[in-house]
Amino acid sequence: MRVLLIEDEPNIIEAINFILSREGYDVATHANGHDAIDAVRDRAPDVIILDVMLPGRSGYEILEDLRGDAALADIPVLMLTARGQSRDREMAEKLGVSKFMTKPFANSDVLDAVRALTAHV
Repeated sequence: MRVLLIEDEPNIIEAINFILSREGYDVATHANGHDAIDAVRDRAPDVIILDVMLPGRSGYEILEDLRGDAALADIPVLMLTARGQSRDREMAEKLGVSKFMTKPFANSDVLDAVRALTAHV
């Protein structure tokens, strides 16, 4: 299973990459919003982990683009944010997020979420 992690915080990249790789996932990372859609097209992931706060474009804008592109619309997206207010969650859900998780998070929660999102792939 291929996971694309779109995140710009090195500690989070390292932690998620480690826990998912250890479980046998093929993890690729991308650190900005500018060309995140190109990275999705290039890597053809089975699931995307998407940060909300990215340089260049927000995770919300990227999610909106994903859901608006027929070739990418069905890829499950786990959105991560340090801002866990209900309006952030509501915006993500309105745009079609598969799962929403606030930082800080437990490594086991990320692993469980990715397992759930890839169970039907």
